[in-house]
Amino acid sequence: MERVNRILRHEAFRRHMRENEAAEKERIFCRHDMAHFLDVARIAMILNLQQGLGISRDIIYGAALLHDIGRHEQYRTGTPHELASARIAPDILADCGYGQDEIREIGEAIALHRDGETGLRQDLAGILHRADKASRACFACRASGQCNWKEDRKNQKILL
Repeated sequence: MERVNRILRHEAFRRHMRENEAAEKERIFCRHDMAHFLDVARIAMILNLQQGLGISRDIIYGAALLHDIGRHEQYRTGTPHELASARIAPDILADCGYGQDEIREIGEAIALHRDGETGLRQDLAGILHRADKASRACFACRASGQCNWKEDRKNQKILL
């Protein structure tokens, strides 16, 4: 997990985390912070084990830590955050010791993590999508009534 810990210490990662935090300072809905990133990573690990996919922890955690790292750009410029995050991630991953094939796999998973069709896949992209959705505890959210998610998309029960 040394490569994952390098991500946590990486200056660009930390800067983007601060920018996300500042952009969501007044946000009453789900935030895109370390708690969310770790929830997604841990749920993705559970899915990986349950489904016997054999994806390494470094790959899963790398994807989960970076999947929303560009969220602040969506607020500022309107760029979809999955695209901003997929653009930001490769340099961080390369600096942290990930190989080109791993960077490509993680980048694809990040870029597709909001695409509903991706949730059907049995690979990193699929488990990242499912873990991201399962991580939201809408049933316990104080802002659920104000949320713009459609009711049938809100998690009204624990999924895993």
